[in-house]
Amino acid sequence: MPVITNIEDLRVLAQKRVPRMFYDYADSGSWTESTYRGNQADFQGIKFRQRVAVNMEGRTTRTQMIGQDVAMPVAIAPTGLTGMQHADGEILGARAAKQFGIPFTLSTMSICSIEDVAKGTDGHPFWFQLYVMKDRDFINNLIDRAKAANCSALVLTLDLQILGQRHKDLKNGLSAPPKLTIANLINMMTKPRWCLGMLGTPRREFRNIVGHVKGVENMGSLSAWTAQQFDPALNWGDVEWIKKRWGGKLILKGIQDVEDAKLAVESGADALIVSNHGGRQLDGAETSIRALPAIVSEVGSKIEVHMDGGIRSGQDVLRAVALGAKGTYIGRAWLYALGAMGEAGVSKALEIIQKELELSMAFCGRTDIRTVDSSVLLPGTFPTG
Repeated sequence: MPVITNIEDLRVLAQKRVPRMFYDYADSGSWTESTYRGNQADFQGIKFRQRVAVNMEGRTTRTQMIGQDVAMPVAIAPTGLTGMQHADGEILGARAAKQFGIPFTLSTMSICSIEDVAKGTDGHPFWFQLYVMKDRDFINNLIDRAKAANCSALVLTLDLQILGQRHKDLKNGLSAPPKLTIANLINMMTKPRWCLGMLGTPRREFRNIVGHVKGVENMGSLSAWTAQQFDPALNWGDVEWIKKRWGGKLILKGIQDVEDAKLAVESGADALIVSNHGGRQLDGAETSIRALPAIVSEVGSKIEVHMDGGIRSGQDVLRAVALGAKGTYIGRAWLYALGAMGEAGVSKALEIIQKELELSMAFCGRTDIRTVDSSVLLPGTFPTG
């Protein structure tokens, strides 16, 4: 087993262990992938102010996200098809998050169902991410199931009314169900650890949907249903309806523009996530970390602002917090960890991120994450609002 010191080590291991079509699904963006790459690259230009002779005892990364205590300002982002990175992936991720003390967000398009994750974590609260489908009865049912599972927040994704074109998925034949071409089958045969895991679980389809929608009883009928279900007519009126229907904490994901941030405030949501869907939707869009300061400046006093996109380290978390984010989300970072080593990998990734965050914060002269602001950054190296 190689020595794991950072998220990149986990990515390299995941690439070796996860079938190409599923690894590429996680590790890709739309069209030219410029926004996908930029999300990560733009963090690197933001430099820290190193301070010395400061008492570094009693360091803490503990804070709150939407009123919930968290071990650090990081949540596991909702990611589709997670259970194809590693057998029972969503359950394993939720367990690791529970143990560590951060929120886990389950995607509508997960392999393990809401009920699977609730059972797998002994009823521990987690967050649920909702895609708005045309089938409103299905949405009502999903919200009721999330309530029954003790979900403590609903994350409503607003930037996937239509699907961005992802070239790697098209070339790999990634669909529902996946196209088992000769090339894909041969590639899977080189991943025995993954194959054994998948053979040992009954969870190999979108279990939030299959069996919960009339006429969708298998992966074949699911494909036809999902192709026509994402709702291109989604609007702020739907957000209001969902907020009332849910009745609990609501987080809006996919805000990149100041005008949309103002509308998010007016909607009465508890938080918004500055996000471009990991560069998987509008290629050429502004990176999340560059969009963050202006949104914080405009609405940060009225709504809790979170961000995702490109975070691969605790230093990236520190940069985002310094620019006003009250919480951050890791998507690919935790998928790499899951694909590489299962639950132990996710736990390792969280440990790595927290250690990097804690040490970097201390080197900048701060011992409490709640006191971090833009003064820990070198002026002129970061975007302003």
